[in-house]
Amino acid sequence: MTGQHVSEEYGKYLDGYAGILADASATGRRLTREELDSRRALGEKAAEAGLGLRALVAAHMTEARANWPTGNRVSVDSVLAAAAQAMDAFAEGYERAQRHAVRQEEAARREFIDDLLYGRSDLGRLAQRAERYGLRLSYEHAVAVARGTTAYDEGDPAPREVERALISRFGDRSILLTTKDGRLVCIAPGDQDEVLAYFAKQAFAVTGGGQVAIGRPQPGAAGVVHSYEEALNALELAERLELDEPVLRAADLLVYPVLTRDRQAMADLVHSALGPLRQARGGAQPLLDTLTAYFDSGCVSAEAARRLSLSVRAFTYRLERIHKLTGADPSDPVHRYTLQTAVIGARLLDWPGESF
Repeated sequence: MTGQHVSEEYGKYLDGYAGILADASATGRRLTREELDSRRALGEKAAEAGLGLRALVAAHMTEARANWPTGNRVSVDSVLAAAAQAMDAFAEGYERAQRHAVRQEEAARREFIDDLLYGRSDLGRLAQRAERYGLRLSYEHAVAVARGTTAYDEGDPAPREVERALISRFGDRSILLTTKDGRLVCIAPGDQDEVLAYFAKQAFAVTGGGQVAIGRPQPGAAGVVHSYEEALNALELAERLELDEPVLRAADLLVYPVLTRDRQAMADLVHSALGPLRQARGGAQPLLDTLTAYFDSGCVSAEAARRLSLSVRAFTYRLERIHKLTGADPSDPVHRYTLQTAVIGARLLDWPGESF
């Protein structure tokens, strides 16, 4: 735009504007519904064309100066009032189109994330869509998942705060931060473990002490799904085994899927090694808790007793009772391995609460 003329690029979005000013200002009337609708429609088209609103407002002002209505009944106030109504309707249409575009973009991003994490799309098309969000699925990626005390959506303060921290620290490193099923999810290149470690730190802070699980790096689109599932499984294991570490790595927990791969074999072990504890007064649970505390404390009786708020003597009595009922001595290295594996199995299978 130069001088008092509006360029052709902007002029088509001011169609009829000069006539509306002349007609409305002559009587001081408000713009009709049809006139306002025409301004809204042009505003929507201008937004869809990608033109800036500030430049469009300037074009309206230039057009008003170039075509200022004249006549005995025309006042400055009436012209400005008509111009204000016209530009307000134009801006309303412009903003409506922008909101629609944002919603469409959010829907497309959400659809992509769902397809990526569940592997529900053609791999070739998925890889093309991924590049739009900075991911190259031909490389390895790892996924971290954080949960807190509440569910999170992408527009919530917590994920926005984590995203700002990541961008401030690492810039654009092909990182995708999103939410899924109320959890924070971060997808990063598999060779940039520092990104996921920093995500875990930030997520732990904003979730008020939540828990973060990190899957192993895996190649390709299917690898993202695999790493995501590993992270979810790690969080589930942590809940079932009452693991309270703030950051869990799937690579450190591989023994547990191995132990549960043959559920029937694990159930047989639990029944054989720990079943006799049901005969104890008060049932099996107090003695199972005794074994859990003993193994979790590195087989140090004093520490295990402290965790259970027992005297060392009372705790030692419980160990002796376990030895008598099961025939296995928790302090014996050979017996200890069987008992500890059975205790892990009991926690995974929710025994003695579940019968099998």
